[in-house]
Amino acid sequence: MKEVLVTIPVQEEHRGYLEAIGADMHFTYVNRKEAATREMVRNADYILGNVKTEYLPQAQNLKFLQLDSAGANEYVRPGVLPEGVKLCNATGAYGVTIAEYLISVVFALKKKLPMYEENRKKHSWHDEGIVTNITGSKTLVLGLGDIGGTFARKMSALGSKVIGVRRNPAEKPEYLEGLYQMDALEELISDADIVVCTLPETAETYHLLDERKLRLMKPSAVLVNIGRGSLIPTKDLVRVLKEGVIAGAAIDVAEQEPLPEDSPLWETPNLIITPHVSGNYHTQDILDKAVKIAGENFRAFLEGKPLRNEVDFATGYRKRVC
Repeated sequence: MKEVLVTIPVQEEHRGYLEAIGADMHFTYVNRKEAATREMVRNADYILGNVKTEYLPQAQNLKFLQLDSAGANEYVRPGVLPEGVKLCNATGAYGVTIAEYLISVVFALKKKLPMYEENRKKHSWHDEGIVTNITGSKTLVLGLGDIGGTFARKMSALGSKVIGVRRNPAEKPEYLEGLYQMDALEELISDADIVVCTLPETAETYHLLDERKLRLMKPSAVLVNIGRGSLIPTKDLVRVLKEGVIAGAAIDVAEQEPLPEDSPLWETPNLIITPHVSGNYHTQDILDKAVKIAGENFRAFLEGKPLRNEVDFATGYRKRVC
């Protein structure tokens, strides 16, 4: 009997949906990737959800792995997956929820709410001065997948002039003022009021926004990163915020997670820190969409049909659909 391992924290109705697709198969459910044992992974023919990468080289029965994350960087490294395994990510599950997180922290930074929260703790009734509007601002979005594209549309609707940067050339959507590739980053970042990073971790994005590039930003600009912590070196971010090079930042990801208690980020001014919670399964919407994507791809794989969000092992991104 074929074995299906599910690490997505599914609910009862989701189980029925998946088991109808994998009829006559044995399903094992755990509610998070850390709960999946080495033996479970080794015995699985199909995995729906993320598992520890160190278990995968021994998964010689494995034919199909559907991640419940948009990022796939850990899984495309040489030797992690047995040869021939099809890998798909969960792009499409997170856009709305994370875009709303991004909007919330952008508003908080632009209106200096972190400063006023610090003043509250000190019992200080103090005016922090001029703030700036979203309407009429210039927003630079690095990465225009489901998350970046959804955020860009919402910012455009709020009256911001949105510029997008993506890896490959593409037709410019109507909600963008301009669409560029990475070679234009330094020129674009110097003109932006809001810079948002939604990029995955790849060799090309590692330490992409280092201190030199951060110092190109406007003193009034704000920076938000929900992509991967490796995009921005910790020491560089701390330095530019402490020196007031930029007005503020928000991070939902860090180079080291969990963030150590002695990290200098905890004491860095004008910085919002959240513990990688902008997406995850903090809304029912994400869970429902992740299960639907997993189920549709599971069925497509079993039927030999084209897969949604198949990952290119050479790039770590979704394969381009021509």
